[in-house]
Amino acid sequence: MSGPASREIGVAVQDVPPRPPVRIMGILNVTPDSFSDGGRFFTPAAIAEQAGRLVADGADILDVGGESSRPGAQSVPLADELDRVLPTIEAIRRHHSVPISVDTTKAEVARQAIGAGANIVNDISGLRADPEMVRVVRETGVEVVLMHMLGTPRTMQDAPAYDDVIRDIASFLRERTAWAMDQGVRREAIIVDPGIGFGKTVTHNLSIFKHLSAFQDLGFPLLIGHSRKAFIGKVLGLEVGDRDLATAVLSGYCANNGAAIIRVHDVAGTAQALRLAEAIRSAP
Repeated sequence: MSGPASREIGVAVQDVPPRPPVRIMGILNVTPDSFSDGGRFFTPAAIAEQAGRLVADGADILDVGGESSRPGAQSVPLADELDRVLPTIEAIRRHHSVPISVDTTKAEVARQAIGAGANIVNDISGLRADPEMVRVVRETGVEVVLMHMLGTPRTMQDAPAYDDVIRDIASFLRERTAWAMDQGVRREAIIVDPGIGFGKTVTHNLSIFKHLSAFQDLGFPLLIGHSRKAFIGKVLGLEVGDRDLATAVLSGYCANNGAAIIRVHDVAGTAQALRLAEAIRSAP
């Protein structure tokens, strides 16, 4: 027996051990073709306004992306990605000290973004796309997100299949984190991401949520990026613009099941979900 009734009969209730607060990563895409907000934030004024809104709503990190990773997306030339990312980071830094994550697979973009003020590299390839990326991360000492993706954004949704989706993703992340540390990346700098929607069916995605503990057991902070994604629409019959409530519900679930960072478009909704999740967790 536990809870209030156990105290009434004199049974000691063990305190819940403290844990670090869940961080919210607010998405700031500066691309013309992202699935949700492509083309909305291109001018310095629009960038600064949106960054301020995300921070005011509760973002602990701003994630800046200059290349869409939606299913079927083509690679963007280096010069174009730099032209999108660097002015964005500089615009944010003029007004905010919030940590900035650069969402890129290109080492040169990461290098210049860090020079402009970025603190985290969010690499959807898990340091596989550019052999120079690990050196940039190691030499700058920034945090790095290692994500699982089956194939590339162009091919990842072409009939994705696994022997065992949870075991296979966990094995991939275990190999990638070990390799990164062998290359000199600090263990405490590594964050893992199972890659919701990146080479996964609806059932694969739902299984990841059901078994989040398998990824927490890897021993690294766990990032979950589920915001407005297609599996939500398929389960609930919702268009992209109507998925924020469902995203917030999942954010609360993830917060109480081991996630350390939640990556979302609607920061305000997830901030509310996380406050409720923590209130429930802290209740006697």
